Amino acid sequence: MRSLYSSHPTWMHALPAWVKLAVLSVCGTLLVLVERPVHLGIACIVVLLLFASLGRTAWLRVRMLVGIAIACALIVGFHWFLGTTLLGVASALRLASAAVLALMLTLTTRFEDLLVVLETVMQPLQRFGVPTERIALGIGLMLRFAENFYVQWQRLDDAYRARAGHGGGLRLLAPLTIRTLQTAERVADALAARLGR
Repeated sequence: MRSLYSSHPTWMHALPAWVKLAVLSVCGTLLVLVERPVHLGIACIVVLLLFASLGRTAWLRVRMLVGIAIACALIVGFHWFLGTTLLGVASALRLASAAVLALMLTLTTRFEDLLVVLETVMQPLQRFGVPTERIALGIGLMLRFAENFYVQWQRLDDAYRARAGHGGGLRLLAPLTIRTLQTAERVADALAARLGR
């Protein structure tokens, strides 16, 4: 399964996965609590500067910011139509900041490290009979499939652009769906073989 993880070392690679997850959780909570667009704008600028500080790793994935920018523009446009433009700007800045922080975590943290953190955090629930390993595996797979979904889309779009000179757009939905289902089937077979079920 393809991943967005970058093996090119950055300063964030040196931080433990649990620290990055904790910072992401705290920052996400603060972004929800802050309402003034000016403060959210400052937070967004700081996050973008942190993203740029990743150097080559960030520049190789800068195309992903375009998708985030389009989503933010749609949010602002929707709120402008409703007459609540400031609320839309605040929501867009909040979404952009959180998405870029999550992207930084994905680029600099191995899937296995995230899985270990999730299992450790949920370990106390084992006393109540909760199957924490399965839940952690499910969350980890969901995160990994989200990465894989984007990488597959990007590769299909690059291939289409090389042939036709422009992006594939919605034409790529069918091949992307087929590839995603094939990947899901391979992962399911591998899990069944490993677990003996």
